Amino acid sequence: MHLRSNGADVEMSEDAGRAVFRRSVGIPDSAASCHTGIVEGYAVEGHVPASAIARLLADRPDVAGLALAGMPVDSPGMGGALEDWAAQPVVAVGLAGELTPFEF
Repeated sequence: MHLRSNGADVEMSEDAGRAVFRRSVGIPDSAASCHTGIVEGYAVEGHVPASAIARLLADRPDVAGLALAGMPVDSPGMGGALEDWAAQPVVAVGLAGELTPFEF
């Protein structure tokens, strides 16, 4: 797993109500993917590269979290190379659900 190989402790669980959970932590349907996580109070949706999460935690912006919508075939955990991962269209999810590009 991409996050574990980058030093993260990961706890996983199945949740039949994940869509409700995802929305409850501020991720809108337009940014939905296959996984929703919480990292130090931020929501992380989808196959977001570890380097983007590290930047989020270093900068601590006032946002709900990060998202990489869908399941891009060249994203972490789905294939591709490090160069591909760095080019993923990760977005910051604002507190009102607005999506803005997130540079990392």
